[in-house]
Amino acid sequence: MWKEFKEFAVKGSVLDMAVGIIIGAAFGKIVTSLVEDVIMPPIGLLLGKIDFANLYINLSGQEWESLDAAKAAGAPLIRYGVFLNQAISFVIVAFAVFMLVKAVNRLRKQEEAVEEATEKTCPYCQTDIPIAAVRCPHCTSQLETV
Repeated sequence: MWKEFKEFAVKGSVLDMAVGIIIGAAFGKIVTSLVEDVIMPPIGLLLGKIDFANLYINLSGQEWESLDAAKAAGAPLIRYGVFLNQAISFVIVAFAVFMLVKAVNRLRKQEEAVEEATEKTCPYCQTDIPIAAVRCPHCTSQLETV
């Protein structure tokens, strides 16, 4: 059983997944810091010195000095400012993942194109012909050989 577990744990896909999770967690912290410490302060300044993390709707009907005081008292709150920060973090992470997947897909397509190149385009009639062809079977043009 131990041997089987070692084989499972050492497989490339499991190690890749573990590395991905660790990097993803670290990336999440960087994005959270980017949103909370870099992006939101200038937006808050432009909107009248608003700290989005402190925006909330108090459902208790009582007045509180701050968000921390309301949380300490256990007041029911809708903390929409924190939600805005998280939504912006999500958009940034989703965009970064999209760009990464797009780049990987482009690399895969290039590799497949190099590996699977069995045809070329005739420069005269623009039809696809076998790579080894020296004369186009469609327009009968003599092709340059490389």
